[in-house]
Amino acid sequence: MKLVRYGEKGQEKPGLIDAQGRIRDLSAHVGDIAGATLDPAALAELSSLDITSLPLVAEGTRLGPCVAGTGKFVCIGLNFSDHAAESGMEVPPEPVVFMKATSAIAGPNDDVPIPRGSDKTDWEVELAIVIGKTAKYVSEADALDYVAGYCVCHDVSERGFQLERFGQWTKGKSCDGFGPIGPWLATRDEVPDPQNLAMWLKVNGETLQNGSTRTMVFGAAYLVSYLSQFMSLHPGDIISTGTPPGVGLGFKPPRYLKAGDVVELGIETLGSQKQTFVPDL
Repeated sequence: MKLVRYGEKGQEKPGLIDAQGRIRDLSAHVGDIAGATLDPAALAELSSLDITSLPLVAEGTRLGPCVAGTGKFVCIGLNFSDHAAESGMEVPPEPVVFMKATSAIAGPNDDVPIPRGSDKTDWEVELAIVIGKTAKYVSEADALDYVAGYCVCHDVSERGFQLERFGQWTKGKSCDGFGPIGPWLATRDEVPDPQNLAMWLKVNGETLQNGSTRTMVFGAAYLVSYLSQFMSLHPGDIISTGTPPGVGLGFKPPRYLKAGDVVELGIETLGSQKQTFVPDL
């Protein structure tokens, strides 16, 4: 299934995408795409519904973040060796873990505010893992059993805040709107191999990232297992798994986003996003 949340900000309803690419309403069956709904057993029950009997949603309706109730937004840095090289950093021996504030979460096509004082706002297309049931001390072999599905994440980053200000990366990653997710949450059956997905990103129509999850240093199963050794993972938690090369920081000279720029990005099977960057007034 391709699960979505649609409607005005803060008032999103659950839905899914049918075979014709239309939104169908799920409100009569689940309260939201969150919590217990994400358990693999609950998703299996949802998949038995007659999709054609579900009410259609009007074309052009806004898509919100594809999952709600996220307690942790965990990010993995330098998880593509070629991206580490363009950033002038070594490939780490273990995953580089940092957090993005959940207040950064946004819909896939919402405008993204460029924060006050920013002159180095950058782009990163990433595969996100969404947890479906509580995971603690799980093995790599069993790790994907705890996953509800996958989605596109735009890990928007302010490099000055991230790298030039004192402390950790979080403040360069957590500005409002810096975490668009969606358009949909693709359940695990839609993605038989998360390590074989093409991914791309364009700025103002120019392709700047063109990669694949094949070149991730640490794969999805490893990351779920690894993180579960240090923290319990709960339904709705997001793990954003890193970006391929082609980010603005890696250009010589670097290239960064300005108000009016349009970024489009997508991952095979998981759909695409489109955002206009605007001043944060």
